[in-house]
Amino acid sequence: MRALWFDGERLRLRRDVPRPLPAPGEALIRTTLAGICNTDIELMRGYKDDFRGILGHEFVGVVEQAADAPAWVGRRVVGEINLFCGDCATCRRGLTSHCLRRTTLGISGKAGAMAEFLTLPIKLLHAVPDSVPDRWAVFTEPLAAACQISAQTHICPTDRVVVLGDGKLGLLIAQVLALTGCDLLVVGRHPKKLAILQARGIATQLSGEPVPPGADVVVEATGSPAGFAAARALVRPRGVLVLKSTFAADVSLDLSGLVVDEITVVGSRCGPFDAALRLLEQRQVDVESLISARYPLDEGPAAFDRAVSAGVLKVLLTVAP
Repeated sequence: MRALWFDGERLRLRRDVPRPLPAPGEALIRTTLAGICNTDIELMRGYKDDFRGILGHEFVGVVEQAADAPAWVGRRVVGEINLFCGDCATCRRGLTSHCLRRTTLGISGKAGAMAEFLTLPIKLLHAVPDSVPDRWAVFTEPLAAACQISAQTHICPTDRVVVLGDGKLGLLIAQVLALTGCDLLVVGRHPKKLAILQARGIATQLSGEPVPPGADVVVEATGSPAGFAAARALVRPRGVLVLKSTFAADVSLDLSGLVVDEITVVGSRCGPFDAALRLLEQRQVDVESLISARYPLDEGPAAFDRAVSAGVLKVLLTVAP
């Protein structure tokens, strides 16, 4: 099959990758559409030094085979990215996304979705509602990550919340948090990106303009090492600092300041797919405006070049019509 392959130095299209064989309990999925995520880009920059293989964890596809659950065959699906054992102590606590033996689609130990076919456990699949087109459904994974903040941190309508970052994830986070009715401000570097939120009545501000400190909750989604310091400066004593960025760089921390101000630091990663699909189905978030370009899989390297260009949001890869 065709697949985008990263060999540790460069990304290239391969046409000789063996089609994966589903293990017991898994489904074979024909990929129709995949999204390029900042994590994919950071993997190529060394976020995980040992990564080799097929990138991609944002996808929508059609189930081709599911021997243990034939009712899934022919259904459009998205899939959660953390493959868990179900037996370790962490899984028994219900924290399956932190399984001690987990592998992660397109990130660690599991071939990704930027290929004609992939396999995933049936228990990780979610059916896509008929009213949600593929180009929206491919946002399910990052939208679920945005929803995770509300699952981890109770945000009240009276809370003052600042989101730092106007990238793809930052714009999704802002739209989800706006549904809480909180006093929300999004700070970013790109007027055109911020205009997407302004059109939905969400307050925005350009980086460099003064932001009053003392926010109850600050979400760091800049994707840069400088984002932590900027977020830390804005959160009030006993406030909450939510970290969403993953990148291939070190960050300097003033741990004493966190202790003195009794800051709650929340690492936030994957989230609930059912909630994300419901928001897409009910059209409570706008993902259409986040699509900057669409490339065929064969032009994958060019698509990645476009994805790292200034001002670009989501770049999609069409794998199958």
